[in-house]
Amino acid sequence: MSNKSSNRIVVPEAREALNRFKMEAANEVGVNLNQGYNGNLTSREAGSVGGQMVKKMIEAYENSVK
Repeated sequence: MSNKSSNRIVVPEAREALNRFKMEAANEVGVNLNQGYNGNLTSREAGSVGGQMVKKMIEAYENSVK
């Protein structure tokens, strides 16, 4: 069994943009993120940030298809 994470950034240059996107989404849902480790977040807070990111990505896709 492999311990290799499939959760990796394919384009390393995109890391900073993804971090900015995550911070923006967190601000929109009222979650206070720190740079680096955020292990103090509840599952609800982390899920809110991830959900907001997905929502924004879907909206961007839908707007590009129109």
